[in-house]
Amino acid sequence: MNKILIVDDELNNRLLLQEMLEDFEEDGTQLLFAADGAEALAIIQSEMPALVFLDIMLPEMDGFEVCHTVKSKLGLQNIFFAMLTAKSQAADRRKALDVKADMYITKPFKPKVIIDVVNKVFRA
Repeated sequence: MNKILIVDDELNNRLLLQEMLEDFEEDGTQLLFAADGAEALAIIQSEMPALVFLDIMLPEMDGFEVCHTVKSKLGLQNIFFAMLTAKSQAADRRKALDVKADMYITKPFKPKVIIDVVNKVFRA
């Protein structure tokens, strides 16, 4: 079963992504949700989602730290990380690359971008 983890401390952002991904959910993809970095890390380790939409500014542990922990410390290179953030500075983009994020998407984003990411990951 395909699994997608949506990590954002704002409930409205989680609900918006859930709405964008409802067609995938209807086709059997399981959507998982986390409101902070520590919760995200626990879900990643227990559920092994194929794709994580990850906000950067999170309580407990920021998105950069979550991605770095999963990719470098746990060695889970096969999990695709799409950073979803309001941070649009070049330094933030470089930091996302440094922690091995697969994609960097700034808010606000278009639904087509999100759907294209899911299709790319699940077709790979």
